[in-house]
Amino acid sequence: MTAQTDIGRIDIKAAEVTFKAPGGGRVEALAATDLVIEPGSFVSLIGPSGCGKSTMLNAVGGFVPLTSGAIELDGDPVTGINPDVGVVFQQYALFPWFTALGNVMFALKRFKISKQERLERAYAALKEVGLEGREKTYPGQLSGGMRQRVALARVFVTSPRVLLMDEPFGALDAQTRVAMHEILLRIWEAHRTTVLFVTHDVDEALILSDRAHIMSAGPGRIIETMNVTQERPRHVDNIGPDFLEARNHIIRLLRQPGANDH
Repeated sequence: MTAQTDIGRIDIKAAEVTFKAPGGGRVEALAATDLVIEPGSFVSLIGPSGCGKSTMLNAVGGFVPLTSGAIELDGDPVTGINPDVGVVFQQYALFPWFTALGNVMFALKRFKISKQERLERAYAALKEVGLEGREKTYPGQLSGGMRQRVALARVFVTSPRVLLMDEPFGALDAQTRVAMHEILLRIWEAHRTTVLFVTHDVDEALILSDRAHIMSAGPGRIIETMNVTQERPRHVDNIGPDFLEARNHIIRLLRQPGANDH
């Protein structure tokens, strides 16, 4: 498949999100934020729990309305859920009564294509994530890592303009997480879908991203942006001094007073 790098631009313009507090009043979850995410880039939001990173991701996806400001996808305002935006969360959200193949095929039902083409695309997507031979297996018969691969196949088979990922590998063991990083990067490099990736794991952000935005809580805001220039593939067992310096710098930022306020 030919990589597409001319679509998937995200413009976040003074976007602010507040929620009603249980006892009355309002809580500012995301301070007014300006951010441009270029088409085809892999961008991470990193920070402690409660810093607004998931709120920003959900606002980009149209799941959370803005209190003020605007978000645009390829120049069009985000006013609600967009079928051209794919989402992968930590919970796999697979249909347990469908096989792996059935779950991926279901994602293609909104397209005006034949059942045979849906079948062929679904088989190809599962092969791309390394699940060839597992097509007729049900989610309950798969490991956590395999279920997350099905979730990746399901979202990439639709060729989304943007992929939003919220702690997708947080529930996996360390070895499976490394394998998922490799699979995700291989597919991303083939498709060049714009990825916005939420994580609290510093190493994960630096291994995956072109750019990492470090966020602080109280209210959520970006306190620094870091370009990750080390060539891929990146692994924690062969990192160089630049990687270590970047990691230590982010950790220092996150330990600053106020960074972990809730």
